[in-house]
Amino acid sequence: MSMLFDEDHMAAERFLTCAYPADQVRAMERPLLERGVPLMRQAAAAAAHVAAAMLRGTPDEMDVDEAHVLLLAGAGDNGGDGLFAAADLARQGAQVVCAAVGRSLHEEGLKAFLEAGGKVMALDPAADIPGAPAPADDDDADDAFYHVIDLYDTSELVIDAMTGIGADGALRGIAARIAEEVGANGTAPRGIARPAGETTGAYPLVLAVDVPSGVSVDDGTLPGAYLPADVTVTFGALKPCALLPPAAHACGRTVLVDFGFDADGAVPAVESTLLQDAARAVRAPRVTDDKYARGVVGLVTGSDSYPGAAVLSATAAARANVGMVRYVGPARAQDMVLNALPEAVLGEGRCQAWVVGSGVPDGDHAAEDDPQREAIRRLLAPYAVSSPAAWPSPDDLRTMDPDDLPDSMEGIMNLMRPAYDAGQELLPPVVVDAGAIDLLPDHVPAQVVITPHAGELARLLRARGEAVDADDVTRDPLEWALCAWEMTGATVLLKGAVTIVVGTVARDVPQVMVCGEAPAWMSTAGSGDVLAGSLGALLAQRSAGGAVPLPQDMARIVAAGAFVHGLAGRLVSRSLQSALTRPAVYDEDDDAFERTLFPALSDERVSPAGPLGRPVIAGDIVAALPDAYGLLLSLYDDRIAGTYDDDLDADDADRNEDDEDDEAGIGIDPRDPVPAPRRGRA
Repeated sequence: MSMLFDEDHMAAERFLTCAYPADQVRAMERPLLERGVPLMRQAAAAAAHVAAAMLRGTPDEMDVDEAHVLLLAGAGDNGGDGLFAAADLARQGAQVVCAAVGRSLHEEGLKAFLEAGGKVMALDPAADIPGAPAPADDDDADDAFYHVIDLYDTSELVIDAMTGIGADGALRGIAARIAEEVGANGTAPRGIARPAGETTGAYPLVLAVDVPSGVSVDDGTLPGAYLPADVTVTFGALKPCALLPPAAHACGRTVLVDFGFDADGAVPAVESTLLQDAARAVRAPRVTDDKYARGVVGLVTGSDSYPGAAVLSATAAARANVGMVRYVGPARAQDMVLNALPEAVLGEGRCQAWVVGSGVPDGDHAAEDDPQREAIRRLLAPYAVSSPAAWPSPDDLRTMDPDDLPDSMEGIMNLMRPAYDAGQELLPPVVVDAGAIDLLPDHVPAQVVITPHAGELARLLRARGEAVDADDVTRDPLEWALCAWEMTGATVLLKGAVTIVVGTVARDVPQVMVCGEAPAWMSTAGSGDVLAGSLGALLAQRSAGGAVPLPQDMARIVAAGAFVHGLAGRLVSRSLQSALTRPAVYDEDDDAFERTLFPALSDERVSPAGPLGRPVIAGDIVAALPDAYGLLLSLYDDRIAGTYDDDLDADDADRNEDDEDDEAGIGIDPRDPVPAPRRGRA
């Protein structure tokens, strides 16, 4: 059976890709604690095992009894996890010192640690810790602090158990001072992009217990000094900081310890896109297909200044599993598109999806009568909807006079729907990229997708009254992506090493997806144009036959488009590196678990170019798109017949509709029929 239809397999995959906020994690662990399940001991045993695996995974293949280990422990349960784990390592022969960053330590954990032969240092003059005299004064405290810094520099392994999921805001006190001295401050690590499980080979290795100290657990920000980890062992469920940038870059390799939480009813704060999600979004060919049934994507991209964007977006769309590409643009770009893609059709007409803006100048750099911008403005005009603020909320309905309520459920549902114009819900999806983003109407339906990078998103929000710049977006991308979603109603794809997608589950309820499949090599000119074209193609094939995706499906489809783009980049670069790496599931089987933890060290996975891969250009990514689609379609088995996305089956009349002449001149209406081709081959 294909994994796509195996519900047990999919449930296991969701466990590895759904992250829950701290309050939900506590709620899920509460029933286990009430039953007396020793979660702290289980967590500590897993952390100790991971620590030993990290040491064995170094070039020195170090045994635990050869290692010098420094534990940085806070006063709470996170410190208790660290103490029990450190006690386990001490019993195996490691030389372990615990530096207490607070005024106390977890009582039972401290007892176990001391009994195992561990040593404790108190850093706070006000500390009251058995077996660890507090510094007598500030000078004594400074001496103790810098001794710990020396231990940090000379240890092979550091266990970070200073703060856990209960921490709020930036680190304070001694923990902040340690992070400032040996960690990073407020920005993502800038080291070389390395494949999963591969470290620099330099000591100390840093193991974070549950979350790295200093990261913001629920929103993925880095509010101050923090301690970057090589590996984070997290308990029960993923936390949002493991998936959201910039904090995700501070977590290193994530190891997930399964406590058997009951997640029924729990709503993930963020989900990472699965290979299976991408495969389910792809339209498989049917024996009765013609080119229109497979999807037609139209592009208003490129300009006299940037004609290459037209070529990249058009060729990407054509190689991304659609039946036909239409192109609208200036003569120079038309010639270049036809030279690269002779099957392209020039001119306006009916399409199942549109892509606009790639390579088109924005309002600050375009001529007043720029024809591309005028064409885009006309295309986007039908998508304008009334302000969501005018829509009635559930509270509004509860307080309305009963005589004012509709007398049928259908009437109530119509009242609750977005205030679309007639037929607006049937408009095809449109990808609004780059220079077209400033042409977005005030409010649009969810089938409008905007694809800004940080600077473009900041410009959009500033134009709508927000005081924000690109650095603000980079520091807190989730907040500003959510802000754009709330303001515009569009599905938002915020580009980055980890791409964030925000879509609509229900009114005022966002769905947040992330995709970190792309290797760092894809930070290259034109990669965004390729993404826009290939995403438009995915939306076109999903809309073939007139079945426009429902608003609640858009986030997952758009995230799948980002995944396909990243997958193509990984295939062509031959890289094992990606911004997000699938968590390793903790397993007591040493051999199997350690191979999962350090996949880059497995000989059979190393490409001829080495695990980091090789540089690529945007055209390479385009060329790899068919291979990416082939890989996704290979996940299907013979159950595909009659079961895959029946909602996408096209109506025969729509499939076989003859080309019609377009008499509308240069005007573009996304609902126009497909005209006869003007140049190129249909």
